[in-house]
Amino acid sequence: MTTRDIVAEIEEIVNRETRAWDTQDVDLLMTLFHPDMVWPWPPTAQDHDPLEWVLDWGHYDETRWRAGWQSLFDTHKLIHNVRTLRKIVVSEQGDGAFAVVDVDTLWRDNTGREQHWKGRAGKTYTRLGNTWKLIAHTGLLEY
Repeated sequence: MTTRDIVAEIEEIVNRETRAWDTQDVDLLMTLFHPDMVWPWPPTAQDHDPLEWVLDWGHYDETRWRAGWQSLFDTHKLIHNVRTLRKIVVSEQGDGAFAVVDVDTLWRDNTGREQHWKGRAGKTYTRLGNTWKLIAHTGLLEY
């Protein structure tokens, strides 16, 4: 497999994630995650120091993560979801990759309260069998 082929596969998974958010398709979203994923999150896009980060859901658990994302989809309306793929890098060995994605996603709950995801993400992928899975995610951070 060439680097160009791998870049195309990573681009597909980034686009699949965007479609999952756009359509609030929890089944599609669950196809992204590596079984060993852990997703720390900065409380704000200005919290560059990992000392400030939180870990709400722990190690990937499909049942828990599915329920959490489904709850978001059930209680919030997607106002907009603009994602711009900035860069894809593939390891020399062709078994790891990362993508840089600028995200501007706005949700609104039924009381009018907004949840705005805005910043730059570093998404790390690893090959698992014949497919790629998201194993780490940094951000969203504003630089």
